[in-house]
Amino acid sequence: MKGTVFYKILRDHLIDGELEVGKEIAIRLNQTLTQDSTGTMVYLQLEAMGVDSIKTDLSVAYIDHNMLQSGFENADDHEFIRTAARKYGLVFSKPGGGICHQVHLERFAKPGITMIGSDSHTPTAGGLGAIAIGAGGLDVAVGMANGYYYLTVPKAHKVELTGKLSPSVNAKDVILTVLQKLSVKGGVGYIMEYAGEGVKSLSVTDRATICNMGAELGATTSIFPSDENTREFLKRQGREEDYTEIKADDDAEYEEVLQIDLSEIVPLTAQPHSPDAVEEVGNLKTKVDQVAVGSCTNSSYQDMMKVAKFLEGRRVHPDVSLVISPGSSNIIRLLSENGALATFIQAGARILESGCGPCIGMGQAPKSAGVSLRTFNRNFKGRSGTMDAQVYLVSPETAAISAVKGYLTDPSTEDIDLNIPEPESYGQSDNYFIYPSEEGLGKDVVMGPNIKPFPIAVPLTETIDKKVILKTGDNITTDDICPSNAKLLPFRSNIPYLSQFSFKTIVDDFYDRAKENNGGIIIGGDNYGQGSSREHAALIPLYLGVKAVIAKTFARIHRSNLINSGILPLTFVNKEDYDKIEEYDEIVLSDLIESINNDKPIKASIKGKDIEFLVEFSGSDREKEVVLNGGYLNYSKNNKLEV
Repeated sequence: MKGTVFYKILRDHLIDGELEVGKEIAIRLNQTLTQDSTGTMVYLQLEAMGVDSIKTDLSVAYIDHNMLQSGFENADDHEFIRTAARKYGLVFSKPGGGICHQVHLERFAKPGITMIGSDSHTPTAGGLGAIAIGAGGLDVAVGMANGYYYLTVPKAHKVELTGKLSPSVNAKDVILTVLQKLSVKGGVGYIMEYAGEGVKSLSVTDRATICNMGAELGATTSIFPSDENTREFLKRQGREEDYTEIKADDDAEYEEVLQIDLSEIVPLTAQPHSPDAVEEVGNLKTKVDQVAVGSCTNSSYQDMMKVAKFLEGRRVHPDVSLVISPGSSNIIRLLSENGALATFIQAGARILESGCGPCIGMGQAPKSAGVSLRTFNRNFKGRSGTMDAQVYLVSPETAAISAVKGYLTDPSTEDIDLNIPEPESYGQSDNYFIYPSEEGLGKDVVMGPNIKPFPIAVPLTETIDKKVILKTGDNITTDDICPSNAKLLPFRSNIPYLSQFSFKTIVDDFYDRAKENNGGIIIGGDNYGQGSSREHAALIPLYLGVKAVIAKTFARIHRSNLINSGILPLTFVNKEDYDKIEEYDEIVLSDLIESINNDKPIKASIKGKDIEFLVEFSGSDREKEVVLNGGYLNYSKNNKLEV
């Protein structure tokens, strides 16, 4: 991967380790971000670490997920995060300020920096030429406290773009093309680096859309070069001084190359219930009940203006509910000034405040068995808040014309001028930000009654003897493990309460199984734990006594979260052994400490059956120490690098 954009930034930030594929390294962190759905755990963990101040250049705490305040819980979480930001010297972004990734792109991200965020779509900032990685909350807490982050150096996957997109084709269709070709597992273990002449035709917000949904590939992150388009974006945002050119060398080395001609891409949709179930919009004539435009994927000024173009002089179909949530307060201001907001309202759209909203199940659940078109990044079953809803992922152009027609419609059939001029200046307002001050540093945080302590594991023992309390298939998501909807999101600070709803999309009685058996072992298929970065999907099983998850393969962030929490993520040496195991089998894992310390396979046997098989823990020397110590919090207290 020498000579790549990713390599150059890593090289400039390397603190410890060898910059070779597959090796674990530590890099200096410039920035972090959190949002309120995962942020409460981050700041509880920061409190538990007993630090006085943070060591990043900039850390921002956003409120954008749990915006509905139907009870005291969300408001209490917001106050806790606000006071934690005050204590530790973070920027606090108030509710209504915007979606964390869109706002961070506009205001804080810079080419060439390193950043992590407690949200899997943090790679959005890769559109500016930053290394931006989604991570678990404890990784972010330790990153703020110590100023560095550990990662395994990924392989480099070049996506070479040629040609230029047709007018009605969106960057969303580009990333859906990549997902169609590679699948939701195709990016695992890779950094997706975009290059080629086609890059020049894509704006920074186009690039951000593509990087955003690189998370759905399972990639470590995605990145574009920083070029004149980057400079122009930063200039219009009033911070041209943040520009740095970063490009790959002509002889840069990549392990894989995917070539895509942008001119050949047509409007696409991801059908229920996976982002890689991709089909051409023109091949479908599905009746639509709801359309939602927004999210960190497609809520930019350009995307909003394209929607306005399709709605101009028209009305939303009588059978359709259209909801629109712009990505930032600044974008809403611009839309109100240029008349686009009036166009939305005149057409019959519902305007939501600037936040994540429907994308994470916070309101706007479709009707029973309803068809919802969404410009979002995930369409996992139940994520919308309606278990039997049929959610299709589409571009803003497809969403807008479909809202008018009442059925899934190819926007290229419409003769509409989509040449949207950029404002000379996007302007800036700090009225949604609370910046750190000397008088606020060190002040106590405020915690409401819904905020409960998080579970902490004990050091690993030599033997685990537990029943299999759940066996799952492939592509289990963190939404399956910890459901995300408007009823449960207010309890993200309350692991004991949330645990009652774990795996509800798979079985109704996981909580009871765990309690009756005093914990247990989970068996998973391929890509176990894909999706969100939420560490609740590790903390809930930990709270319920889960000691190990044995899977064919793991999604990157969830595997890290399991290690950080003190749960053993083990993989089958022989994947066929998965078929030998049944629910409620009692599995004995022997000689764990010795096997992990010496990189030996771990012996597993099923009590009462003449069945033995091998599993393994594949991790760095540091990760071994983390699991042996019972999680990252225990480990980090006595193990720090000099930055």
